[in-house]
Amino acid sequence: MPVNIETRVVDGVTIMACAGQITLGQATSLFRNTLRELLQKGAKKLILDLGNVTYLDSTGIGELVGAYTSAHNAEAQIKLARLPKKVYDLLQITKLVTVFEIYDDEAEAVQSFHTRADAGSSHA
Repeated sequence: MPVNIETRVVDGVTIMACAGQITLGQATSLFRNTLRELLQKGAKKLILDLGNVTYLDSTGIGELVGAYTSAHNAEAQIKLARLPKKVYDLLQITKLVTVFEIYDDEAEAVQSFHTRADAGSSHA
């Protein structure tokens, strides 16, 4: 199943909800291009909702790193939400859990942009 990406804005936060597989080829190109487009349009607060991602290969991991770098270069913030266990485990193995703020649900991630408290990862 190729990746399907929907974008929407909630309380001034842009959500990029991904479903399917983020793997080498068309899926990673779509992921990268969608993110770039959002940043070019001025999105500064981004959430990648990966709740419906069924598979992420090494190229997909690379795209997450690229997304973080692109957001940082555009002076934007990017956070992750609703990680499936397999994806979370991959991020643990690669130590990316120390790079991204990760939230169990989208609403909590959105709220984190509106609170000044230093909220960290809430993922178990």
